[in-house]
Amino acid sequence: MEWRLGTFSAQAWEATESIRRRIDQLPLLVELADGSLDPARFVEYIVQDDFYLRGYSRALSLLGARAPHSLATEFWATSAGGAVAAEQIMHRQVLGDPRLAAAVRPGVASPTTRAYVNFLQTAVAYESYPVGVAAVLPCYWVYADVGLSLAERAGELSGHPYSVWVAAYADQSFLQATQRAIELLDEAAEGADGATRHHMLTAFVDATHYEELFWKRSYEREVWAPV
Repeated sequence: MEWRLGTFSAQAWEATESIRRRIDQLPLLVELADGSLDPARFVEYIVQDDFYLRGYSRALSLLGARAPHSLATEFWATSAGGAVAAEQIMHRQVLGDPRLAAAVRPGVASPTTRAYVNFLQTAVAYESYPVGVAAVLPCYWVYADVGLSLAERAGELSGHPYSVWVAAYADQSFLQATQRAIELLDEAAEGADGATRHHMLTAFVDATHYEELFWKRSYEREVWAPV
């Protein structure tokens, strides 16, 4: 898909190129694409994503409350409710697959999941609205970009065990929402001063790095150990 980019979104996307190259080579995504991913690792990823989405939904709701106009408020509020709820339904459908029934499901969020959520919620609560937009966008954009590649590769394989999950990220409504979020990023950057745009770029890069860590740590089945 050709994303419609403004000046700032193009700069942000270019700034994360090296991180995104590493993401493309992560074992979880390579094995998810070819269908060889161990069910236990897939379940760890799905359950951690569910923990993550609960916190992400709250971040989007707060961002909507701070948005400068009603159209942005409506978009973030709808994203917090409808889009995230739809993905949680997908989680339940995927985890209902009997092939995954024997896999142990973590009962708590991993340290990396908690750190990513804390980063996002702090950004939308205590930084300016433009910085908050930059922080939440990689979850849309990186997932959409990765999802398109996954769907293309997995679609060539018959009997792919994770085909339902992979196909969800190539859904047109999700891609359209991602494009709208990109537009809101550029809109926020246009009205921001140089210092704010610098903070926006930092938040975008940091969030993209958390995307990388989230997939990496899920594959490793990061251990949560209370002190």
